[in-house]
Amino acid sequence: MKKQNISDAVIRRLPRYYRHLNDLCAKGVVRISSHSLGLKMDITASQIRQDFSCFGEFGQQGYGYNVEELRAEIGHILGVDQDHHLIVIGVGNLGHALIQNFRFAQSGFTVDAAFDVSPQVVGTTLNNIPVLPMDSLEDYVKVHKIDVVVLTVPKAAVQDIVDRLTQLGIRGFWNFTNIELEAKDPEVKIENIHFSDSLLTLSYRIANN
Repeated sequence: MKKQNISDAVIRRLPRYYRHLNDLCAKGVVRISSHSLGLKMDITASQIRQDFSCFGEFGQQGYGYNVEELRAEIGHILGVDQDHHLIVIGVGNLGHALIQNFRFAQSGFTVDAAFDVSPQVVGTTLNNIPVLPMDSLEDYVKVHKIDVVVLTVPKAAVQDIVDRLTQLGIRGFWNFTNIELEAKDPEVKIENIHFSDSLLTLSYRIANN
């Protein structure tokens, strides 16, 4: 892979490429041109070639891209083949729904455990994932190799949890608390998810159609 600074815009397009290539593989498509892929994704062929050039040489002139090989390459760039391990903190409605329905394995993640303070859920299992008490969180992280923490906790609790886990070596947070968390350590990566942003984007589009 080329050693260069990759823009955030390119990085955020990579999962879209991977998703579309997965769909093409499922349909039995063997090869595709940048033009055809661009039409499916509403991206120019030039942009696709420029994005891919950030990571190496893919495809052949006059042939296009082998779909399965390109999917594997993009997956490798995204780290899908690295078997990341994560835990979920907060097993309320959202945490419960994620554990039961989100296909973490398809993105290269293994869910090891969930944590909560409620006696009603601690000690239970969700989708074969044990729900453990919050007071065992630090001991668990010290023993297990955890790459990412999914945060579905109340806003008031989130910063303390992030600070505690950062000190224990956690370097990735998937934040659903609807507040903008920022990492003090540049090696810590936080992906803030705001459902309202997506809904307001839709609101703008239908209001200004």
